[in-house]
Amino acid sequence: MDIQPAPFIPPAPKPRTTPPSTLEMIRIVYRNPLELWGEHTYNEPWISANGVGGHLIVANDPGLIRHVLVDNARNYKMATVRQKILRPILRDGLLTAEGEVWKRSRKAMAPVFTPRHIFGFAQPMLRRTQDFVTRYEDGGTSDIAHDMTLLTYDILAETLFSGEIAGEPGSFANEIDRLFETMGRVDPLDLLRAPDWLPRLTRIRGRKTMAYFRKIVTDTVKMREAKFKRDPDAVPQDFLTLLLKAEGPDGLTRAEVEDNIITFIGAGHETTARALGWTLYCLAESPWERNRVEQEIDQVLAREPDPTKWLDAMPFTRAAFDEALRLYPPAPSINREPIEPEMWKDLYIPKHAAVLVMPWVVHRHRKLWDRPDAFMPERFHPGNREKIDRFQYLPFGAGPRVCIGASFAMQEAIIALAIMLSRFRFDTTAETKPWPVQKLTTQPQGGLPMRATPRHR
Repeated sequence: MDIQPAPFIPPAPKPRTTPPSTLEMIRIVYRNPLELWGEHTYNEPWISANGVGGHLIVANDPGLIRHVLVDNARNYKMATVRQKILRPILRDGLLTAEGEVWKRSRKAMAPVFTPRHIFGFAQPMLRRTQDFVTRYEDGGTSDIAHDMTLLTYDILAETLFSGEIAGEPGSFANEIDRLFETMGRVDPLDLLRAPDWLPRLTRIRGRKTMAYFRKIVTDTVKMREAKFKRDPDAVPQDFLTLLLKAEGPDGLTRAEVEDNIITFIGAGHETTARALGWTLYCLAESPWERNRVEQEIDQVLAREPDPTKWLDAMPFTRAAFDEALRLYPPAPSINREPIEPEMWKDLYIPKHAAVLVMPWVVHRHRKLWDRPDAFMPERFHPGNREKIDRFQYLPFGAGPRVCIGASFAMQEAIIALAIMLSRFRFDTTAETKPWPVQKLTTQPQGGLPMRATPRHR
């Protein structure tokens, strides 16, 4: 009789049993906010308390989350602390813009992310992944976290920019790590709501990297504009072209165009890269799950050449990716701030409170999930995934500001996993000891060194 082994418990900070001192809290938030949360945070429907920077509410109840992100979303703006971290990087990009600027940007980008357009990206995604995985043909060990950054950059450059991004992909991957290491983390002065004129040392260290990204964007736009002038008929109708066409008195300013380009080059590929790396890691540590995924991929690829059909045809592969997104949500925190005070049930939400909807906590909440710390893709198998409340699983957020690229990312991930796992088996090594750290995304500190072995000789 086959007995399935106990599920893999991937690494994560243990919930605290005692509250930190103010100084300790500031240190933890700077080093790794995932280590801050106590046992009660993972058990209560919400936490309401006075914190260092003012009143803090942690929203875990799916009904409360729906209220904040959807039903009364107009009473909630982006949180001040979050904006202090992201706006220096993304300025008026889609992730950080508010009000009319956000509406204009969202409207300008919507045509790129229709199902028809996303299906059109499938073949370039497939080609880029097939080219990329040839690096594993000789076997050996490499840092899969770094590799996935390169792969998703390749895919983004090909699909949204038709391969016309200035700069070298290798140096880009190194610089994106440096950017998130410096500018993409909470500065203690932000937590204390110190005035903006006080210099943030983290931001100062990141200025050179930020200038590098801004130069990439400026050069990319100049390249496309030169192409427009040379031969307008040869210009691809991609994300970059649509943004430039949206520029004008009733549309986007040139600064907003550039901010959205940097948003997608930086944040747009980073989230998928992290999710792919964590998926390969969890599957490597769960060989019985990996076998099931490999068998499914082999069967589908043998009969279905069209990659637009793979997402629906590979429920086990998708479930493994969804479960990795649950355990390691790329965006671990969604921050809002009420414009006016209000009540939700018997919870009072004061004006200017920091309202945190944290996928990291919600996805591991003891009252919402069975064995929440275990890697169990069956939660997302057909028949099970339908039982999951829409607001207890938030890898792409929810409401008006739900991730515009969610369908793009899901298609990209399944195509990438299908090609990689059909040709290679990825195993951990003695050096594979990742630790999840929250910067802009949930990153594996120490990387993901893994060994790739061809499956078919």
